[in-house]
Amino acid sequence: MDESKSLSMASCMGIWAGLLCIVGIEVFLTYRGFSAHALLAVLLLLAFIEAGIALLYFMHLKYDRPLLLWSFVISVVFVLLMMNQVWPDAYRLVSLGMHQ
Repeated sequence: MDESKSLSMASCMGIWAGLLCIVGIEVFLTYRGFSAHALLAVLLLLAFIEAGIALLYFMHLKYDRPLLLWSFVISVVFVLLMMNQVWPDAYRLVSLGMHQ
């Protein structure tokens, strides 16, 4: 990473403060009386935004070659799809009473 592309301490603190504000919003929304489905949707959206900001700035993916970012995204999607293949077996074992 070039020194010209590096983040200043003020930028890092601003990003950190923004992430902290998102966490505060999540905590605030949790104590409001929203339905479980609406709350889950909003909290997941905010969590994805937080994760994206953390990946881009604190893991420096914003300043690396785009190929690295896309290989990361493709890898995560592949892992999630493969995990999706395991869930039916886990539910089958629970229904058969084989869990301990």
